[in-house]
Amino acid sequence: MTAFSRGATPVTPVGTPAGAGFGLSHEARNLHWLLTDVVEEVPGVRSVAVVSSDGLLLLSSDPAQQPQGGGPVGGPRHSCADLATIVAGLGSLTTGAAALMDGGTVKQTMVAMEEGSLFVMTISDGSLLGVHTAPDCDMSVVAYHMALFVGRAGHVLTPELRRELRQSVEAVR
Repeated sequence: MTAFSRGATPVTPVGTPAGAGFGLSHEARNLHWLLTDVVEEVPGVRSVAVVSSDGLLLLSSDPAQQPQGGGPVGGPRHSCADLATIVAGLGSLTTGAAALMDGGTVKQTMVAMEEGSLFVMTISDGSLLGVHTAPDCDMSVVAYHMALFVGRAGHVLTPELRRELRQSVEAVR
């Protein structure tokens, strides 16, 4: 079953034509593959974004990055840039709240809404993984796949890789 048949959008590294990995390092392509796995394997995923610790979009499932803008629209206001902004803000808010409450490091945040959910998980370097889902998604499956992504991606998301991913975002603009 493809992501299109469930309403999710396949992931393309921002700034890279769909299906291409040209110009991206092996690590960047692997991170792309890991994020694609979340999108394709988890029913109900609408959009996904990886955001750096300073709030910059690194990788997304943005429909605008697909050929001819293809794929169904599913993210907040139809843009992973909006999702990235929300994830960065929520991450900052929860980190501040945890500091005020002497709660330690924030590991995961979940916002349940009438028309969907938003999950935010911290990656080891302070980056954030945000997933926007449909209301009928299985929250435990989403959290499980996010934890897999974080566990596998945390050690490869080096400063050099973050810089490469960020440059690919800027190349689109």
